[in-house]
Amino acid sequence: MRRSTFTLALIGAAVLALGISSLCPAQDAPLLSGGIGFVTNTTGGNTTYIPVAEPLATVPLGQHLLLESRASLLEFFSPDSSGYNHSHFVALTYLQGDVLASRHLTIVVGSYLLPFGTYNERLTPIWIGNFQDEPLMEPLGLMNGGAGLGGQLRGSLISHPRYSFDYAAWFSARSGNSQFQANRSSGLRGSFYFPDQRLEVGASYGRLLEGKRENFAGAHVWWATKDAGLRFRSEFARGQHAYGYWFEADSRPFASGNLESFAGRFEPVFRMQQTFRIDNAASDGLPSVNTQRADFGFDYNLPHNTRILTSYSRQFSAAGNTNIWETGIVHRFLFPAWKGRL
Repeated sequence: MRRSTFTLALIGAAVLALGISSLCPAQDAPLLSGGIGFVTNTTGGNTTYIPVAEPLATVPLGQHLLLESRASLLEFFSPDSSGYNHSHFVALTYLQGDVLASRHLTIVVGSYLLPFGTYNERLTPIWIGNFQDEPLMEPLGLMNGGAGLGGQLRGSLISHPRYSFDYAAWFSARSGNSQFQANRSSGLRGSFYFPDQRLEVGASYGRLLEGKRENFAGAHVWWATKDAGLRFRSEFARGQHAYGYWFEADSRPFASGNLESFAGRFEPVFRMQQTFRIDNAASDGLPSVNTQRADFGFDYNLPHNTRILTSYSRQFSAAGNTNIWETGIVHRFLFPAWKGRL
């Protein structure tokens, strides 16, 4: 689909959703959110400049129905002998409806982010992640993409002051639509959370139900200190042809009460990751050889939800060692479509 056609369709869908919601004056106002940024990537001496916008809309329709969607708009510029190469990418990341059936169950229908592991759902927005690029092992379990087309059942099965258990189960149909591509798959994820320890431990399972049918399994651990000065996140995933892991730690040195000071806005970040080949069937999106990479980041949190991201990475593999430098500035915006209850 051409970019202009997609843009008109996106605007039309937003206008329709906002128009429907305006018929329900007693409800909360729709929210327009997202992030904009400008990032650069220099890999092996080759630099790419990327302006990016990720708008997000949530439109409540009454007390039990919520529409939500996120889009990605990226431009790529890289210098060459004749000037600059230019390309662009525009697509809906997801477009889903949430039915709040009960305090323990939410029914999701439409195009949604696959709930395998944690990175795909939680850390892909540019205004949240500490690094600009995803972990090398991230494609595992995402069925050759990051979205499903079908339905989910999710919610909190057990809620206790000392612990809780959350679940998500999905089924996706196959779709070759240019904006809603998906593979036929199913899977589930379960997570225990212990609020006193600020610890989350979970596991995921997914199965690709078309072509060469494959099983995927994963696990994750998230932990944070009580003052959130130190956070630790990690994932492991295994498929039939490869497996890998990543773990990440970041620190706000003055999280106990001086976050607004000059020094308190600095945020050092470290991520370690490795991928391992089981065989040479490299159709899963992972590197074709065993690869390890260390990422060192130094972010700065400006006022008004603006962040400066900088990182240096060193990647080691039999295909060659590479230096990767990344910089960027990202701003998150959030405002209601009109006055209402927030």
